[in-house]
Amino acid sequence: MKRVAKVAFRVVVPARFASTRLPGKPLLLIAGKPMIVHVLDRARESGAAEVLVATDDERIAQAVTSHGGRAVMTSPDHLSGTDRLAEVAEQEGWTDSDIIVNLQGDEPLMPAELVAQMGSSLEQHPEAGISTLATPITDAGELFNPNAVKVVLDDQGYALYFSRAPIPWARDAFALSRQTLPSGIPYLRHLGLYGYRVGTLREMARTAPAAIERAESLEQLRALAMGVRIHVTVAAQAPGPGVDTQEDLERVQAVLLG
Repeated sequence: MKRVAKVAFRVVVPARFASTRLPGKPLLLIAGKPMIVHVLDRARESGAAEVLVATDDERIAQAVTSHGGRAVMTSPDHLSGTDRLAEVAEQEGWTDSDIIVNLQGDEPLMPAELVAQMGSSLEQHPEAGISTLATPITDAGELFNPNAVKVVLDDQGYALYFSRAPIPWARDAFALSRQTLPSGIPYLRHLGLYGYRVGTLREMARTAPAAIERAESLEQLRALAMGVRIHVTVAAQAPGPGVDTQEDLERVQAVLLG
């Protein structure tokens, strides 16, 4: 497939074997290939200068290398994906100005164009330390779902805040009804695709979690608390579902089998 990137960036795919809801999910077969290989394909299609899978499990590393990819072994003790990416950056000797896109190992349907866009966003916004993705919310149920992370942007497309709560809170409209979305308010759902400058990654890895991060269980709030600017690309449509459950796996398989 033709590559889509026009700027220099790397993709790192964190992939752990352990999973509470779906153990060993990076190695589960989808349309005859391990899921991690499908994610590797999406990363390659993005036009990245380099693609690495960061894992703590030799079985995952073997699956990656047997399909022509490169795996980097990382510590099993990392508490977050940011820490794992920071370790990879140190192992590889990348500079603070280098750009990394973090593509999760359970996102086999993530469009390559969006992966490339995370790199482009940082290239186009030199004051940003992180780039990420959001899509419009059109359903009140999604807005009030704490598992759907919301984001509010400033007029230049930078994140003001992320929350599991419905933000912005339409005081008068929600006093009357919470069954429909009030018009004229750009409600956005944040999606966990990130681009980082390596210097920002290193700074985050050596900074303790912020109080707001602990309260919401959202690591990106550490960056905001540190004063890091996060540029948000708003995509018209959400990418295909990630894989957290057996039902997710079956949905993704149906898509990939056509």
